[in-house]
Amino acid sequence: MKKRVVVTGLGAITPIGNGKQEFWQALLEGKSGVARITRFDPTDYTTQIAGEVKNFDATQYIDKKEAKRMDRFTQFAIAAAKMALEDSGLDLKTEDLQRIGTVVGTGIGGIDTLNDQYKVLFDKGPNRISPFFVPMMIANMAAGQVSINMGLQGPCSCVITACATGTNSIGDAFKIIQRGDADVMFAGGTEAAVSPAAMAGFCSMKALSTRNDEPEKASRPFDKGRDGFVMGEGAGIVVLESLEHAVARGATIYAEISGYGTNADAYHITAPAPEGVQAAKCMELAVKDAGIQTTDVDYINAHGTSTPLNDKNETLAIKALFGDHAAKLAISSIKSMTGHLLGASGGIEFIATVLTVANDMIPPTINYETPDPELDLDYVPNTARKQAVNIALSNSFGFGGHNATLLVKKFQA
Repeated sequence: MKKRVVVTGLGAITPIGNGKQEFWQALLEGKSGVARITRFDPTDYTTQIAGEVKNFDATQYIDKKEAKRMDRFTQFAIAAAKMALEDSGLDLKTEDLQRIGTVVGTGIGGIDTLNDQYKVLFDKGPNRISPFFVPMMIANMAAGQVSINMGLQGPCSCVITACATGTNSIGDAFKIIQRGDADVMFAGGTEAAVSPAAMAGFCSMKALSTRNDEPEKASRPFDKGRDGFVMGEGAGIVVLESLEHAVARGATIYAEISGYGTNADAYHITAPAPEGVQAAKCMELAVKDAGIQTTDVDYINAHGTSTPLNDKNETLAIKALFGDHAAKLAISSIKSMTGHLLGASGGIEFIATVLTVANDMIPPTINYETPDPELDLDYVPNTARKQAVNIALSNSFGFGGHNATLLVKKFQA
């Protein structure tokens, strides 16, 4: 028998707010977190804007000495995990820590540390490299440090599937609990790639919006004027539990996670496969895993990157799978407000999806001004919508052809 899995804790570090409540309120108000980059001088870059995390002090969550030995992506992960822990009401002192695990992924990892230490290497030589360089930089360290900081001794792993990372991480954690290998999992994604090298690389690819004079309007998923995605940073970590464990401790349950689909385009290193065929199949896998019909789905939290190809292909994928029902679906992209958090995007978008189901409120797609004739679905433009949402999907599609979809249901005992 597959165990039922529920969501009991939410932790978010985002460009529009830190903590579940601040993040959710900003989504409903349609606030943009995109502005001119402050972490370095972007003057020479074709794209000079990003969704940076504001008002973040790592020492609120981590000992000052330890924080200095962590890259920013790891600091974000620990902060979000501790927020999720507090939100869940779990008392780790009374839990079997061997039954609590961690799946926290990242798309890029410690690129700030890599940048800094390469400068040291070239300027001062190899003997001046920090002994903490490798454990600060490596991608698995966010998962490792969350586990170490909380004493979690269950399954611990790191997913790296580019922009699908956060969604794959939560999906993998869901399956670990479902098959009985853990009672509780901390899962999600983290990213801190608003750095000189990463920005230069994405600029060189011509993947980013160059709407530098209107930062807040730069990310515009599904709008005809979309010209590329906007980089973001942050972390989204959730607490998942088996239903029986959550009920036994009297936990507050936000929603139930009951479906997970993942597959590959097997097509191109960056471009999505034409017509969104495999993206449609990925959503279908999640629907089948949950044992429901496509007509049962009310809402899709779209990958919605604000790039010409992604938004078109995701729309085609939705039409291919849902047929006539596609016109009845509410669809929105919170990347219009947060920018694209790469490996962390699936984590914060899953949190937004869970809160949508729990509150029957759909966050909008902001900056939707000019409809694209080829994209003709309901993208919940510009204003949040009060609407019953019993079943929702959250999509993530990453470079390399990685696809992942999670299905969230309103909880019923």
